[in-house]
Amino acid sequence: YKEFTALSRVNLQVYRGEILGIVGRNGAGKSTLLKVVSRVLIPTEGRVRLTGRVSPLLELGAGFHPELTGRENIFLNGALLGHTRREIETRLDEIVAFAELESFIDAPLRTYSTGMIARLGFSIATTWHPDILILDEILAVGDENFREKCGVRMNKFKEEGTTILLVSHNADNIENMCSRA
Repeated sequence: YKEFTALSRVNLQVYRGEILGIVGRNGAGKSTLLKVVSRVLIPTEGRVRLTGRVSPLLELGAGFHPELTGRENIFLNGALLGHTRREIETRLDEIVAFAELESFIDAPLRTYSTGMIARLGFSIATTWHPDILILDEILAVGDENFREKCGVRMNKFKEEGTTILLVSHNADNIENMCSRA
């Protein structure tokens, strides 16, 4: 095999309440960086220091099972994020309502559109107040109304001190939402 270094000598400090935009060409290492910060990937050298509960939304459909219903996937994804069944049950209606999926929540995920999956993933990841929210191109899908709703929730998180790492190829998203990029 051929060795490939996705990230090298990255030194980054992100502060509480900051929304950091991460931009770059395809293949530049943006998603890899988020996976390392989320502890999905372990760096071969160096370290990552985090303070607080991390809620990553890394890839569309990550942590979901296509044969399970939307409701079942809420429990699956919520458990992967470290929430108990009881915690998920108490927030279930809120998750479904934010995702605007009331009519589809008991249908298998394989029948959902890309936008519906994105709405469900974002809703699950942001229903609980994370200390660190990691979003990888998730705002690129969904309709304008839902993107605005996401922006309102992200601004509320920022006001409450949540740190957000946002990968986006949309310059307007970076400019409007981020403290720095």
